[in-house]
Amino acid sequence: MKRHATAVWNGSGKEGKGTLTTQSTVLNQTQYSFSSRFEDGIGTNPEELVAAAHAGCFTMKLSFSLDEAGYTEKEISTTCKINFVNGKITESFLTVEVKGNNIDEEAFHKCVKDAEENCPISVLLDTDIKVEATLINA
Repeated sequence: MKRHATAVWNGSGKEGKGTLTTQSTVLNQTQYSFSSRFEDGIGTNPEELVAAAHAGCFTMKLSFSLDEAGYTEKEISTTCKINFVNGKITESFLTVEVKGNNIDEEAFHKCVKDAEENCPISVLLDTDIKVEATLINA
């Protein structure tokens, strides 16, 4: 399976602007610029997209890991914060909350560790990954 996205940039690095379009067109000529990346400008930026990818990938991997451990009734909510310093992503910090039915605490943390180490985006990122996980048994 191959997925793709296209970036188009016009102008200089600081004054220019660009658009991003994904294969699914969920992003369709979505604006990005120097100000959306390094200031509070309108549009997205690569680090925000990496954060979304990591949160989504980790959450799905955690769901599969919990399924394999026998816990199928659950809700998982993950927030990812990417730390971008001096032109390098230095950390991806995931905060996850899982609501489930009678999930064993030890099994839960084992599944979280599996997702942290084995989701494809975690494997791809060459950075420090930290996870703060909370289990709420329903």
